[in-house]
Amino acid sequence: MIQYTAQYLKIPSGYMGRLVEWPEVVTEGQTLEECREQLRDALREMVLAYQELGRDIPPGNALMESLAVEPPHVRQTA
Repeated sequence: MIQYTAQYLKIPSGYMGRLVEWPEVVTEGQTLEECREQLRDALREMVLAYQELGRDIPPGNALMESLAVEPPHVRQTA
């Protein structure tokens, strides 16, 4: 089994989901759960399409971590 890393972003119409290791797999849903289901379906369909075309399926198992940065001070003008 290959594990892929999903990323979800809140957008005006709900949520957008994509796979970090396979950027072509992207979808949207009104709710987070709907987006997850759509992303699973899109992944299954992409795997089948790649297999039919004889293309290599991207490896999964990306390592994700949060990095914090303090934004520079913004100088205000009059």
